[in-house]
Amino acid sequence: MNLFCQSCGMPMRTPDQFGTNKDGSANEDYCCYCYKEGAFLQDCTMEGMIEHCIQFLDEFNGACDTQYSKEEAIAQMKAYFPRLKRWAK
Repeated sequence: MNLFCQSCGMPMRTPDQFGTNKDGSANEDYCCYCYKEGAFLQDCTMEGMIEHCIQFLDEFNGACDTQYSKEEAIAQMKAYFPRLKRWAK
């Protein structure tokens, strides 16, 4: 499984990481931290989501080979997030 949350970009590797639709079924577009029971858990802008996600930089850096500074990670998210379903215009 190689899905990414279309709101925060988090890799979703197992079904328990999926968000849920109103009927309780799995939503493979959004993660459990962004989407529950058919609604987003945070009413925010893309910039607000980036500010939220940057809090988890240490966790991200610990899980991958590339080590990003805060500034590098923000720049990467600003380039990547507009391609995600939630933020695409």
